[in-house]
Amino acid sequence: MAPEASLRELKKQQTYATVSETAIALFLERGFEKVSVAEVAAAARISKPTLFRYFPTKEDLVLHRFADHEDEPARVVSTTKPPATALTALEHHFLDGLARHDPVTGLNDAEPVLAFHQLLYGTPSLVARLYGYQTRSEQSLAGALTEAHGGTPLESRIAAAQIIAVQRTLALENWHRVAAGASAEEVAPLATTEAVAAFAQLRAGLSRYA
Repeated sequence: MAPEASLRELKKQQTYATVSETAIALFLERGFEKVSVAEVAAAARISKPTLFRYFPTKEDLVLHRFADHEDEPARVVSTTKPPATALTALEHHFLDGLARHDPVTGLNDAEPVLAFHQLLYGTPSLVARLYGYQTRSEQSLAGALTEAHGGTPLESRIAAAQIIAVQRTLALENWHRVAAGASAEEVAPLATTEAVAAFAQLRAGLSRYA
């Protein structure tokens, strides 16, 4: 990539991050429904049309934080080398996330993370929009599974849907416990045990990828 192109891409990424963080701060302060896109644009010092070029919907201003994670399962599978299998790699990746208290696993009790998750899961339109991100995550994972382990596209799509559902369910369980007042350290042992059990259940039903 040419230096000019690299600079433009870096500037674009910085704009994405700046506008998204500005919007999230406003939403956390006043509520998602009470802040207009025009107010976000003004706070970020860009025009409303420019904002929409970066974020097609108001919900995308929040869900931008998930953009890097959308194809994360697919990247894990694609970079896994034999004799390791897709499920083993994904399980280790999730367990590593728990150990690091990665917010994506739900096992994080930092106040900004809790506030963000409350905003996300407490806003119906954001939950609905999140479904689209999860669907695309399933699609990219299905392609990686087919490439790594063969099988029909339908088999891979069904497997991917189950894997993404398990990871989402584990993360939600962790978040609910932390949101209820438990610390991440208190929840960690149970979160790890449940993750291992969940992947064992997946492994029993998805032998091709185990």
